[in-house]
Amino acid sequence: MDGVFEKVKNRLGFGCMRFPLTDNKDIDMEQVKRMVDLFIERGFNYFDTAHGYLDQRSEGTLKTCLVSRHPRESYLLADKLSNGFFEKEEDILPLFERQLECCGVEYFDYYLMHALDGASYRKYASCNAFKVVSELKRQGRIRHVGMSFHDSAQVLREILSKESCIEFVQLQINYLDWESDSVQSRLCYETCVEFGKPVIVMEPVKGGTLAQLLPEADRVLDTLDPRDSNASYALRYVMGLDNVKVILSGMSDIAQVKENTDLFLNAGPLDEKALEALEEVRRITLAHGSIACTGCRYCTEVCPIDMPIPEIFSFMNSGRKAGYDALVTNTKASDCLQCGRCEKACPQHLPIRRYLGNAAFRFERK
Repeated sequence: MDGVFEKVKNRLGFGCMRFPLTDNKDIDMEQVKRMVDLFIERGFNYFDTAHGYLDQRSEGTLKTCLVSRHPRESYLLADKLSNGFFEKEEDILPLFERQLECCGVEYFDYYLMHALDGASYRKYASCNAFKVVSELKRQGRIRHVGMSFHDSAQVLREILSKESCIEFVQLQINYLDWESDSVQSRLCYETCVEFGKPVIVMEPVKGGTLAQLLPEADRVLDTLDPRDSNASYALRYVMGLDNVKVILSGMSDIAQVKENTDLFLNAGPLDEKALEALEEVRRITLAHGSIACTGCRYCTEVCPIDMPIPEIFSFMNSGRKAGYDALVTNTKASDCLQCGRCEKACPQHLPIRRYLGNAAFRFERK
């Protein structure tokens, strides 16, 4: 498996879930072009998308801003087979063809079974998805097959034991989730090491949670070097894991591209003093009881009333009320229908309905 990521440059991957939007909620194509250009100019080449990202606009944005403007050999493109876009084996190949067309490419460098857990794995297996994707690899239309994963180390072990076509695993790893009983970052990482599967890290900054820390946690990191950002410490934490070959960052403006590429070109893993500081930050954050939302927005994609769930949870985590009323002019937390679709879609397995009830109690009482 050593050759799976040999063409990846400098370990940083561009996550294409959080492109910048205009005031009209359109994707800011001109800024994305500048972001893509800078990323490549600085010596990076890995781009990660999925069919559902940004209301199915991410792939087309890459076609416009990356594929049509840069030589195919100058970048690596990862896409995914997502659970919500197929119901039977016969659906998979047409979806794959549509993804190639949306991206404007003839092959994907990396193709992942998307957001696998125990339940979705049974669906993928029953639809022969692993066999279909393996055949596409044999045809040269996929270079490497992997999966992104959200479940226990035990379930991961079961899948890796059965599916020999899986060459790599994309895991949620950050210092807050490293010892989490629900995410099991460390245990899943160690399972990948045991099976010889290289790892891609997603959510190293936990959807921005580790960039905007509580004041008392901020003060801990300020004792190290106040010039370094909170996000940089989170990214450098996962840099220290030897089996991590790519670290994804969902960059949403040109400043983030500049900061992240500078970091990966010039910085290295953390020393013991910094690791001890992050352990203290983890303790403070967990004691506060923050909602473990990463802002992936899978919940909002299925919500029948367009509830701004990640934004509401951001208010909950910060403890602030100012601005809540302006956020929920169309749909507030108390409008939740209790349908549960959001919870089925949530890769963090959060009790979203209960949290929304808490938000309504906290923010909407007169």
